[in-house]
Amino acid sequence: MTSTIRIQRGNTSRYVYTLRKHATQFRFSSTILSQDDAHANTMRGCIFQATKHLSTSTNRTAIENDPSTVKAAFRQRLSQERTRALMGGGGSRISKQHTRGSLTARERLSLLFDSNTFRELDMLKAHRCTEFGMEHQDIPGDGVITGHGLVNGRIVYAFSQDFTVLGGSLSETHAQKICKIMDMALRIGAPVIGLNDSGGARIQEGVDSLAGYADVFQRNVDASGVVPQISLVLGPCAGGAVYSPAMTDFLFMVEQSSYMFVTGPDVVRTVTKEEVSKEDLGGTSVHTVKSGVAHGAYANDVAALRAMRKLLDYLPSSNEKSTLP
Repeated sequence: MTSTIRIQRGNTSRYVYTLRKHATQFRFSSTILSQDDAHANTMRGCIFQATKHLSTSTNRTAIENDPSTVKAAFRQRLSQERTRALMGGGGSRISKQHTRGSLTARERLSLLFDSNTFRELDMLKAHRCTEFGMEHQDIPGDGVITGHGLVNGRIVYAFSQDFTVLGGSLSETHAQKICKIMDMALRIGAPVIGLNDSGGARIQEGVDSLAGYADVFQRNVDASGVVPQISLVLGPCAGGAVYSPAMTDFLFMVEQSSYMFVTGPDVVRTVTKEEVSKEDLGGTSVHTVKSGVAHGAYANDVAALRAMRKLLDYLPSSNEKSTLP
């Protein structure tokens, strides 16, 4: 193993030190191209740093080449990442979600599926954006939980957006996870359920995020009339976050916490100078009575999820499969 250190100051004083490791002994050889006593301390310091570097690198290499050590380190890292994924946006944001009367994304899935039947996919998948500081926000799962399980004994695919992670905003990776389970549902002929709680497109990703919405919309079109598509809007969803639910077969909302609008009251106020509340702009009364986009409104998340489970009993798994035995 060899480490070479070059020190240069101006055009006249240069030192090249080469450190070689032979077996367990370190030997030094030096080639002095131009000597200057004023740099003696610098040379000694560099030799010390080279010795330390080689010793550390050698030990690290030996450890990394030990299969048992590598496996143990991998298991530990995997466990840590799973714990991060299960915590979503963290304890404080989960508490805030509960304070406003809403369940978390994972709690909703646990109520939707039969006990211990949900199998999560792409749990650790994260975004690849490096703009606007996003490289420091790589929470596993990227704000959406996807997978499949049994609802009343029948296989169902679902995604649940996590508002505690970046506001449930849709990114390129977020959309890929949703598209994956929709493709799987189409392939085998099974219902698709979307638990929507998203602030819309992740602006940091620009057109990549918008392209993700286009991919999801295409799946909505492909699945129309082939497999049942059911949406629950469980939070304040704006922009692209509401187009997909509106294209599905059934849509449920929750009173006082679900909102659907192209853009929120703040933008309306800025552009038109009109004061309007979230409820008047896109609340449950608007969409169950006036627009007809929603098919039912419920008192809370639990009631809405129970209604969805009941609805599935009346629907076939696909246009080729009946719910009857």
